[in-house]
Amino acid sequence: MPPPENSSSASNQGQARYAMLQTMAQMQDEHNTLVHAQWRTQDYAYYRAIWVECAEMLDHFGWKWWKKQDGDLDQVKLELVDIWHFALSELLRQDRLEDSVADALFAVDTAPASDHKDEQEERFRLAIEALAQACLRTRSFELQPFVDAMAALPMTLDELFALYIGKNVLNGFRQNNGYQSGEYRKLWQGREDNEHLIEVLSALTVAPSELPDALYAALQQRYDAD
Repeated sequence: MPPPENSSSASNQGQARYAMLQTMAQMQDEHNTLVHAQWRTQDYAYYRAIWVECAEMLDHFGWKWWKKQDGDLDQVKLELVDIWHFALSELLRQDRLEDSVADALFAVDTAPASDHKDEQEERFRLAIEALAQACLRTRSFELQPFVDAMAALPMTLDELFALYIGKNVLNGFRQNNGYQSGEYRKLWQGREDNEHLIEVLSALTVAPSELPDALYAALQQRYDAD
């Protein structure tokens, strides 16, 4: 769990995590508005998108006992971020995006629940199934199962934020480089753009407010060099 905070550091960290949440919310609203200007009143089934993403994530993580599977952790994290896109949309639509959401994401306990790899992996599978079940039961989004999935992976708020910004920037980068017209090349230097995204994000050391522009510039440089 996060270390104890004094009043000054608690205030600063609180402001930082609330700023992260608001930045993601603003970007999600802008993206949804591109899909439909009145997206909040369209009754889109975000809960359905979430549980389908849960199934896809388990395939990337690995669950089949009858064959050898090497999980792709980077892709699993991106799938969890995709779920957060739909979760944010539901929270915004229901006007449930409060500071307590940022607090819950910040307080994720990333300490392993077990020293045994098999037990830890099963904990994540069960957490993803619980998230899917909550979506199907409520036809909405429940925060706690998502927080539990973050803890089981594990993934911190900082990582969720960086990958969320990254995926949004990559989506915009694709469009600006001809994704819709078919001109965009998803493979650069023999690797998919998602792989470049993860690599660039891990190398950037900038303030959260500078991340979108810095990431876009780094992706463009790699794309043009191919």
